[in-house]
Amino acid sequence: MDTRQETVQNVEAPWLVLLAAGKGTRLAAQTRGLPKQFLTYRERPLYWQSVRTSVASGTIAGVVLVFPKDAFEENRELALGFAQGDGINLPLLFARGGARRQDSVLAGLELVPKSATHVLVHDAARPFFSTNLVHALCEKLREGAIAVIPGLAVKDTIKQVDGCGMVLATPDRSALRAVQTPQGFDRRLLWEAHHALNTQSNTVTDDASLMEAAGHKVWIVEGEEANLKITTADDLKTLEKTVPCTGFGYDVHRYGGERPLVLGGIAIPSPYTIAAHSDGDVLLHALMDALLGMIGKGDIGELFPDSDPAFDGASSVELLKTVLGLVHEAGVTLTHADVTVIAQKPRLGAYKKSIRENLASLLGLDIAHVNVKATTEEGLGFTGELLGIKACAVVAGLSGE
Repeated sequence: MDTRQETVQNVEAPWLVLLAAGKGTRLAAQTRGLPKQFLTYRERPLYWQSVRTSVASGTIAGVVLVFPKDAFEENRELALGFAQGDGINLPLLFARGGARRQDSVLAGLELVPKSATHVLVHDAARPFFSTNLVHALCEKLREGAIAVIPGLAVKDTIKQVDGCGMVLATPDRSALRAVQTPQGFDRRLLWEAHHALNTQSNTVTDDASLMEAAGHKVWIVEGEEANLKITTADDLKTLEKTVPCTGFGYDVHRYGGERPLVLGGIAIPSPYTIAAHSDGDVLLHALMDALLGMIGKGDIGELFPDSDPAFDGASSVELLKTVLGLVHEAGVTLTHADVTVIAQKPRLGAYKKSIRENLASLLGLDIAHVNVKATTEEGLGFTGELLGIKACAVVAGLSGE
């Protein structure tokens, strides 16, 4: 029988089994014996970031947290307090972890309601996955997959070696994937596979391997570069580079000047011309102010004053490059940009795609992390009376300080 057909119907929101019971012995010296999943991140233990992201995805029915036996009650009480403080209303259940990973998974699965059709199993040492990854896993489960895991294409050449360090073979890396968590499964079939394993002495490193051994098909969705596992001392530095920061920008230009209309570096055919000292790209001006706000460096009026003839007719694209240089110097990595243009005329719907693509290129972001919107003020006020055009921008980044 093709087991993929067993759960196509009545697929419900999955439960998350979050494994936070590891000892973290490889990092004991750097963490003074504190398991890495309990290191502080954004005023919470590191494992809580996985709870936040999963809940924010809007696709999770409940969470089972698996804690070490010797610190179970303490961490249970803390987690309940975090949930209350963060306004999380989903069911939270708590399991005592075992000596091996598979023991902890089974302990978590035992608490998942039998009515649940699916589960996601996740290692707390991978706190930086996104809601997009959760959505991709859930979508594959809805399509009927029994098991689905995130994986990244292997970039380095891989060598298979023997016990003496001699190379035996070079696998074709195009067929290799570096596997991550969370991993999604049919709850009942995973539970059965773990119960079967529990009668043996075998050890497995991930649940997908167990499902493979049980004869089930395992599917891959695209993993995420940021979804790394905190394993070594160098990985701990990642925590220092992920302090979130944001910026907001706003700009206005009058119609009736000598500058042709340019938005996001894209020329817009229009009878409406711009009054401006530089090229008058109101969208890029708002974006630059947002970037400067994100790093606490004032605004474009301070950086590129209109009293300076050097900026007469200056390309906003070139000015943006200067601002992005300041962002880099500040140790901030830009992660997302959302911009809105407000204009009664011209209509901009036909140009949003080109503007978005150009912004993604200028900012060095995947297009999925750039959003462009256009709206009007319904004939009201400055833009409604065709006096000019406005733009606002919000940016997000991760600071290394």
